[in-house]
Amino acid sequence: MVHSRLLNKYLNIMEENRVLSETERNWSMLCHLSAFSGFFFPFGGVIGPLICWLTRKDESSWVNVNGKASLNFQLSMLLYIVLAIPLCFIIIGIPIVILLGTLKVICVIIASIKAPKGELFRYPLVIPFIQ
Repeated sequence: MVHSRLLNKYLNIMEENRVLSETERNWSMLCHLSAFSGFFFPFGGVIGPLICWLTRKDESSWVNVNGKASLNFQLSMLLYIVLAIPLCFIIIGIPIVILLGTLKVICVIIASIKAPKGELFRYPLVIPFIQ
């Protein structure tokens, strides 16, 4: 239900036939790509999209939509991985963590490619923490 509201909001934004500026396209892409900072800094996968979203959410509705989507996905993945870590002690958690990590990388790459084109990417398995 929340995803449909977000999608409807996005469609209303794009129906205005407004051309996205280069700055909007770059910041929307950066909202997704900043999730890779988690490979270099603890919690960087959440902090990177959060900083991008907070700095530009009021300036562009397109960046706002992409920033929320990226941040919700990163928070969801963090939660799923934290919940899967105890399962590693009974072996089943290891493939789950590997699968979640692979899904995270693939989805971030796809979203980073689609965002500057003006296409909304709907992340799978998202819990809408921020609406």
